[in-house]
Amino acid sequence: MSLVAARRPHHPLSRRRSGVLAVVGVAVLLVVWEFSARVLTDAFVLAGPVGIAVYVVDNAPLLARALGVTLGNAAAGFLLGNAAAILLAIVAVLWPRSRTIVTGVGLLVFCLPLVATGPLLRVVLGPGPEPQIVLAALAVYYTTLIPLLVGLRAAPATWFDLVRSYGRGRWTALVHVRARASLPYLFAGLQIAAPAAFLGAMVGEFTGAETGLGVLTIRATRALDVDLTWAVATIATVVSLLAYLAIGAIARAVLHDRPPVILATSPELATRRRRALRVSLDVAAIATLVVVVWWAALDALGLSTFFAKRPGDVVDALLVAPDSAQTRATLLAALGETGSSLLPGFLAGLLLGAGLAVVLVLVPAIEGTAMSVAIALRSVPIVTTAPLVTLLLGRGPLGSIVIVAIMVFFPTLVACLHGLRQAPGQALDVLDSYAAGSVQRLVRVRIPAMLPAFFAAARMSVPASMLAVTVVDWLATGTGIGSLMALSASLSDYDMLWSCVVVVSVLAVIGYALVGVIETRVLRVYAPEQSA
Repeated sequence: MSLVAARRPHHPLSRRRSGVLAVVGVAVLLVVWEFSARVLTDAFVLAGPVGIAVYVVDNAPLLARALGVTLGNAAAGFLLGNAAAILLAIVAVLWPRSRTIVTGVGLLVFCLPLVATGPLLRVVLGPGPEPQIVLAALAVYYTTLIPLLVGLRAAPATWFDLVRSYGRGRWTALVHVRARASLPYLFAGLQIAAPAAFLGAMVGEFTGAETGLGVLTIRATRALDVDLTWAVATIATVVSLLAYLAIGAIARAVLHDRPPVILATSPELATRRRRALRVSLDVAAIATLVVVVWWAALDALGLSTFFAKRPGDVVDALLVAPDSAQTRATLLAALGETGSSLLPGFLAGLLLGAGLAVVLVLVPAIEGTAMSVAIALRSVPIVTTAPLVTLLLGRGPLGSIVIVAIMVFFPTLVACLHGLRQAPGQALDVLDSYAAGSVQRLVRVRIPAMLPAFFAAARMSVPASMLAVTVVDWLATGTGIGSLMALSASLSDYDMLWSCVVVVSVLAVIGYALVGVIETRVLRVYAPEQSA
């Protein structure tokens, strides 16, 4: 049996005390930050809060114009990406057989490396704001889709039996049951998406935009302008933090009812042969759909085969061409370099995010400070942090591991914190009646309730970690698959570039599938109502 459901409301005095402690914690961090900046003045890697504030005041008109452009693109991408996520989730619920195709194709699109897709979007969409908006949308739709799909299943089976007893179908169940049950998960996804949208808009500006915070970041990096670099990073952090807090405030205003306790027995399992056949058919359908859309889209846009390679061109480059063996060897060598930092960073981010979520539930007084730092780490553009981390930690794998861990850490923390708070209040009341301690409540109720959210975060983090490591390879280390893609683009070796994109996307899908296998086995025992 498994228990999944609601959180307890926080007492207003407790919330106020947490807010005061958060302010004190942030003040302490600012003091430490200023002191560190003064110590590292000669290293040219860190600017203090005082210097940043002075720079922002002195250059307020320039920064305000850039912020307005980036914020507008991020908001448009946020709305577009989340609307797409909600639409895809509705399709997956109303037509269950499409769920694998929806998530599979969505994953492939989300896994496309920005190193390659950014310039291509600039060529296709032109010099306007459209590439930034599209990249912002691509950065958020999957981070909302996965939690939303989890939430759409987080309702008692008896509710659906009641709907069927009135002769109603899936649409009624979606509107009156699933939508209500999914709201907490939707808000969690939106909170994760808020910093991602702003970051996606900034990354889009690196591909040739005329104005925006991303353009200022490029200018600051080239000129080694530390004050401008950290001013942009600070503005991005503040905007992301305000968006995160605003969505959280809306969630608290909307979500008043405690969701019901969900009791479910393990679902009846299909035979291995039937499962294998179903998975094979789904994989074949996804692969066919992707190839057809890929080929048709490039032909419909009339893009030259010189730089817009079709599926046949990639197959030829990897398997048929005279230099295909050299292409495969170069790819494998680059993947080996990237993999040495990808997997450790991915696991470290998951463990740190889940571990801190547990700590915040046990010690809620530190939540304000911890979340401020977490949002700051996630909001600072990776193109800014990658070179700085490399300067501090060197060009070895340690810096790449840290960047990947940061990218994975924030969505894992938010998702797991949400999952822990979705623990059923009724079950916690029972444990309280037996004078159970906080650790017993954590182990017996909260962690089982957290597992679906944890695995949703793990699945989201597979492509996110791939994105992080390729950008670090590109901007900082000069090795690995990201560097190979950047080099191939600069040399107009589009056969190698597209081969890298395909291989990276396929590996991300394989990693996603492996996480799904582990998730299914764990949830069958601890949360069978969420297993699929």
